[in-house]
Amino acid sequence: MTRTGSWLSRLSPRSLTFRAIAFSTIWAVLALIVISTIISTLYRQATERGFDSLLSAHLFNLIGSVGVSDDGALSGSPDLGDLRFSQPNSGWYWSVEPVSANLTGLLRSQSMTQPIAAPSVVEVPFNSDFQRNYLITGIAGEQLKVVENEFVLGADNRIARFRVMGNRTEMENEIHAFERQLYTWLAAFGGGMIAINAAAILLGLRPLNTVSNALASVREGSAQRLDGRFPLEIQPLADETNALIENNRRIVERARTQVGNLAHSLKTPLAVLINEGRAQGGERGRLIEEQTSAMKQQIEHYLQRARVAAQRDSVVYRTPVSGLLERMVRVMTKLNPGTSISLELPQQDLVFAGEREDLEEIVGNLLENAMKWSRGKVRVRLSAVATETAPGLLISIADDGPGIPEDKAREATKRGRRLDETKPGTGLGLAIVADLVNEYGGRLALERSDLGGLDARVELRAAA
Repeated sequence: MTRTGSWLSRLSPRSLTFRAIAFSTIWAVLALIVISTIISTLYRQATERGFDSLLSAHLFNLIGSVGVSDDGALSGSPDLGDLRFSQPNSGWYWSVEPVSANLTGLLRSQSMTQPIAAPSVVEVPFNSDFQRNYLITGIAGEQLKVVENEFVLGADNRIARFRVMGNRTEMENEIHAFERQLYTWLAAFGGGMIAINAAAILLGLRPLNTVSNALASVREGSAQRLDGRFPLEIQPLADETNALIENNRRIVERARTQVGNLAHSLKTPLAVLINEGRAQGGERGRLIEEQTSAMKQQIEHYLQRARVAAQRDSVVYRTPVSGLLERMVRVMTKLNPGTSISLELPQQDLVFAGEREDLEEIVGNLLENAMKWSRGKVRVRLSAVATETAPGLLISIADDGPGIPEDKAREATKRGRRLDETKPGTGLGLAIVADLVNEYGGRLALERSDLGGLDARVELRAAA
């Protein structure tokens, strides 16, 4: 994962960015749905009211334009002021029909090319104003809204039925066209609003990425503290983190000082005891010298472990590996001219998450062991490995010697254990390596080498 974090991780529900954008997006979508529903409903209600008012106005105009002739027939030339009543099958029609027996004739608009049946009074009764409204199918299959009224004409109680029909399908199409435009513009507005909101959230959370990058720099050892300008809400976090880093550094330095002081204070008394044992001679003197030397080794061992434990989780110790291996191989080549040492390094240098002296101790002991048992060929190889929690590096030092049997490999790492008493040494080399590797949370494996001898493989944590 990079410093800024992968986009895949930001899509995780545990991500603050994901939660903020998701919640704001859901709220924006719900708000737009409610707004669009309200606007669409209000527009439909206003359109329907206007449509009904228009039909009612046409009806009153029609009633005022029709009369009765002397022979009892319907008469008049209504002009409702709408050209759609003169266009055939336009969906806008009017008609005047006689209801009482003493009235004759029939009047229709030019657009009404054929009769349009009306439901019976039983199906759709008149209201108290002798008016009724209903929906029927028009001549061209369109849906019509009908406003109908029965009116008494003249002094002889002649009753006529007046009908004005409007094209409701046309009105519905206009409403749907408005809704499509409304949804399109609201969707565009909503998309822009969500994008702007997401950009604002990302910009607002960017200082957290800056803090993460600064912490990564401190972790890698390229910086000593969190530097930079942070928002007021994050500055206290940066200040507290810097204080924690400084406190950790003081603790490490204090531990190293105490370790050094202890080693220095014990060095002289132990040296005196060793010299006294040698001076006394005999069995007692040899016993004193051996036990004092063992005490000195144990003290050095546990002091070293304490020092490593204090530095293992430090955020400042980083050691490039390739250069260190090249330098140590050159030294070993000069000290052992009869042995061929090959070095295989990756193209990109790896960095050990620990102190240089500890890595030199590990590699030095393994190289000395390989040179001691080799018949003439040693190979040093560095490679990157992936662990479950962090990146790692693998150092392999192989030789063409006799090797170590699998059942003896564990014994070889025990302190002071020597598998071959004919070879010089103290039996501490592999034990020191095993202790150091264990303190750094690594792994030491003693395996059979493809060169024929031992392949000591050390896996350690690498810095990012």
